[in-house]
Amino acid sequence: MKFAARALLVAYFLCLLPIALHAFENKECLACHDNVDQPRFEKSIHGKNLCTSCHTDVTKIPHEVTPGPVKCGNCHKIEDEIYRNGDHGIAVTSGVTDAASCKACHGEGHYLLNSRDTKSPVFRGNIVETCAKCHADAEKMAPYKLTVRDPYKSYMDSVHGQALQRGELFTAVCTDCHGSHDLHSPNNPESKIYKFNIPATCGKCHANDYNTFRISIHAQALAAGVKDAPTCTDCHGEHDIKSKTDVTSQVYPSQIVKTCGNCHASEKLASKYGLPADIIPTYLDSYHGTAYQYGSITVANCASCHGFHDILPSTDPRSSVSPKNIGDTCGRCHVGAGKSLAKGSVHVRPSLTRDRVLYYVTIIYITLIVLTIGGMLFHNLLDILRKLIRRYRKAKAEGAAMRMSLNERLQHFVLLTCFGVLVYTGFAHKYPTAFFSYPFSLGETGPLVRKVAHRVAGIIFILQMSYHFIWMTCTKYGREKVRALMPKLNDLKDALKLVGYNIGFVSERPKFDRYSYIEKAEYWALIWGSCVMIITGLILMFENVSLSFMPKWLIDVILLIHFFEALLATLAIVVWHFYWTIFDPDIYPMNFSWLTGKVTKEQLEERKEPVDEDEEEITDEHKD
Repeated sequence: MKFAARALLVAYFLCLLPIALHAFENKECLACHDNVDQPRFEKSIHGKNLCTSCHTDVTKIPHEVTPGPVKCGNCHKIEDEIYRNGDHGIAVTSGVTDAASCKACHGEGHYLLNSRDTKSPVFRGNIVETCAKCHADAEKMAPYKLTVRDPYKSYMDSVHGQALQRGELFTAVCTDCHGSHDLHSPNNPESKIYKFNIPATCGKCHANDYNTFRISIHAQALAAGVKDAPTCTDCHGEHDIKSKTDVTSQVYPSQIVKTCGNCHASEKLASKYGLPADIIPTYLDSYHGTAYQYGSITVANCASCHGFHDILPSTDPRSSVSPKNIGDTCGRCHVGAGKSLAKGSVHVRPSLTRDRVLYYVTIIYITLIVLTIGGMLFHNLLDILRKLIRRYRKAKAEGAAMRMSLNERLQHFVLLTCFGVLVYTGFAHKYPTAFFSYPFSLGETGPLVRKVAHRVAGIIFILQMSYHFIWMTCTKYGREKVRALMPKLNDLKDALKLVGYNIGFVSERPKFDRYSYIEKAEYWALIWGSCVMIITGLILMFENVSLSFMPKWLIDVILLIHFFEALLATLAIVVWHFYWTIFDPDIYPMNFSWLTGKVTKEQLEERKEPVDEDEEEITDEHKD
């Protein structure tokens, strides 16, 4: 045993013998190499080393042969091995002279500084600039086809780069994410920025977020080897990571849906993994989605309901959108209404298997609209063709009679104004990206202006219709109007006769009562439609109150009815009312009785009673 120990000791000294033979004093070297700044060298990290510690091939002084390149690996064996297996080391070994060497990063060999020294190129605060010597040179980097064109600029604009510029040294720099000696391509499984390694890399600083993310459905997919599963950089970006409060950030509230939509709006990914293909469209069609499209940053978005790093499927009891938790999740915004909101779909998809009530209401209304508006179009088309034939055969008759009192004309004007505002602001809400909705897309106040205008017009409309009801029931003139507007069996006969006349089956055009079936149908449609719109509008205006006693699915039905009733009313006004008051060739360009209160003698002659003596005797003052 003693013999073995002595043999090892002798071998050790034999190994040191060459070093001892070559260990010249530094002053001997510097006597010739006066280009080396001795004081500066002595302050370097190698200042206490001998020159021959690095220049090991110098065996005598003076030397005739120029020493070969210094091999850092003679001392830094582990770092050298790691470096040679990295992308830079492999490139250098293969003869790429532009690839980063030890000297390229650590600085000139005689004056190397400790990485803690603020003057060192590898000092934490200097690393980005050191890497930028190569990676900020687009022309130099072009042959290597890197995935990021200008990583230096994008990093300096990021939340990490901005923090570094403020002197915050604990922010992430190049080596924190890419490694130092062990740099690898993102396609290399050993790389710190390999897709499946990114969460752990980011987690070195963001430990809490990493631990939360690890339980999410996205992390589970990554752990299962799903390359399409999102990781940190898919949502936050790579070099250009911005603060969540930065309006240009991919996770800023106004950008969240777009960021999530990169995957969830993809038909390819939806088909590949069995995901719902209409997640984004159904959100954008919702109340939240319309507000989001107007630029609202307070309305609920994907993350508001599903979470951020802790996203889980609805089948997981820990998920914020699981049946057990969805009420509480909605209740964070809709106080007291969470349980009612849970009784309906969030992403509404009317079909025979899902949201069936909405599906049936849609089918019923579409059928009603097609039949109603189609019938109106057919009816009016026949009439306009017939009237165009006789348009120039008739001369204007002179003489007039009172038709609408001042009170009625004022009511009509208020109704016309409210209806116009309600239609415009209502459809602007439904179709926020349409050209006519543009004024409400200007700034954060645009949606608020639209909302206030719609509700103010709605309130005035309710007051006007309430006044009209009182006026029609509590005044003698109003009650006479109601009696005259009541439908009669004769109205059906008149409708059939007019259609027959326009087709050519009847030789004489029918004469109508004081109010024809055309006016009666329009008036009672107005009354019915107004009741529907007022009731549904009030329920939607006070949504949180309504949700306290109504399930969400019923609110969705009411919203659908409100929309389709508005669509039906608008189309009826355009197709029916505008024709008979504007586009009818007999009265074109307009029936001005809504302004003057009077009708022409010719129009009176088309009635069974051309002149209503009682009506003539009632002046505007009495009618008011």
